[in-house]
Amino acid sequence: MAEQQQSGAPAPVGVRDILRIPDFRRLFVAQAVSDIGDGMTYLALFLLVLNLTGSTALIALMSILVALPPVTIGLFAGAWADRTDRRRIMLASDTARAVLVAAMVLFATKDGIPALFALACLQSVVGTFFSPARSALVPKVVPAESLLAAASLSQSTRMIASVVGATITGTVAAAAGSVWPVFLVDAATFLFSVAVVYRVSRNAGAPNATAAAEIRAGGMGTAVADGLRVVRRSPQLIAAMGGVAVTMLGIGAINVLFVPFLVRELNGSPAWLGPMEAAQTVSMVLAGGLIATLAARFRVSSLLVGGIAGTAVCVGLMGLAPGPWAMLVLSFSVGWFVMPVQASTMTIVAQATTDATRGRVAGALNAVMQTASIASMAAAGVLAGIVGMRTVFIAGGAVAGLAALVAWLLFRSAPAAAAADKAGELAAA
Repeated sequence: MAEQQQSGAPAPVGVRDILRIPDFRRLFVAQAVSDIGDGMTYLALFLLVLNLTGSTALIALMSILVALPPVTIGLFAGAWADRTDRRRIMLASDTARAVLVAAMVLFATKDGIPALFALACLQSVVGTFFSPARSALVPKVVPAESLLAAASLSQSTRMIASVVGATITGTVAAAAGSVWPVFLVDAATFLFSVAVVYRVSRNAGAPNATAAAEIRAGGMGTAVADGLRVVRRSPQLIAAMGGVAVTMLGIGAINVLFVPFLVRELNGSPAWLGPMEAAQTVSMVLAGGLIATLAARFRVSSLLVGGIAGTAVCVGLMGLAPGPWAMLVLSFSVGWFVMPVQASTMTIVAQATTDATRGRVAGALNAVMQTASIASMAAAGVLAGIVGMRTVFIAGGAVAGLAALVAWLLFRSAPAAAAADKAGELAAA
């Protein structure tokens, strides 16, 4: 599994090198600020709904509503990114999100809950177009040997942005004595992102002209089907997306059960949640800094499989944790493996696609991950009541371990499948 890089391959570059690229630096800053805005939006909504209604069921409904758009329209958002200027999509997305979030101030009352739900869902729909557009744009502004470093930096930043967004939300809400001012600050973060993206080179955002013309002529449905065929014909994409999907199916339940497991099974205080989240964030950031070094010794596929296997072990051990201190250690440990999984997956998507199809494949990846995560979360409560939370954690680790095995087997067969496809093309010629 720890296969070394080819000696003639370009050496992967580090984070400092890619941040010297002006367009990537702008995209990086825009993504970071936009992610902070996302974190503020959803936490503020959850706090507001809880304060107004006290209903955890409504919070769960809100979670489902904001998770559904990537599943239902993610493929079409990816096709749109292959049809339209990606830079303009990002500008339009964050502009619309700024307006929608600011509008939430008008409905921050108990009677306004239905409108808040509608705005939250619409904001998630708009945001669904942002991710594939950015994923398709980044490989155009950084060299191929920088893709892993770019992906690891993006994932590290997303984790930090989540913590920063939560901190800003808590600080503003406490200072104002109400949640609604958070939405105004949140809207400002999206407008700041718009200002940064506007400075990205116009040429960088242009999609492949031939692909865009074909999508316009054939329609969005045909474009989505073409994108799925790209995935089906690529052993590398099948291995990466299959491995990540099965992993999410196993560990998605952990997001639902983590708090009740800490409080009820481990008799821990909710005050442990902050240090645990901080521990995982720190380890992910540190792991992101080591990605370039690891990429010089291992294939990207090996980093993905190893990351999934390590995640599986950590999640399984959580089911055996004797107390909060053990969970703190495991939270720190799992971050070292989650980061390679996320960064390697995005790198494989960039490497195994062309500019003509990258948006659609990124949209498909998001849809697959969200679908698996929702299915896992939906099953979590039922299974926990039947077999117990500890068993669910252990089973989740076992499923993730199976995902590592499946991905490893698929990657092993990938070179042979690619060679067979090439032989078929030569024979047809």
